[in-house]
Amino acid sequence: MSQDDTPDRDDVLAMLASLDGRPADDVPELIESMELAWLVHQVEQRYGVRMELDSGQYGRMTTVSGAADVLREVIGMPDEHVRD
Repeated sequence: MSQDDTPDRDDVLAMLASLDGRPADDVPELIESMELAWLVHQVEQRYGVRMELDSGQYGRMTTVSGAADVLREVIGMPDEHVRD
């Protein structure tokens, strides 16, 4: 994954799996709050950005698919949601 790319579903699964060392295949579709905080942190670290998400975006990130969608949108957006 390069900084020019945006995370896809497989990337989200891999990042969530790294939280507790489980295989990506064992990650459930629903994302809990601690997992979401971990995911946002991982994305910020891997992409070298600081994301500023609103409550609507967080609300859409309750599933792996939803999180992948939001992350692709936000990382591809202009500066209002992503800070270098």
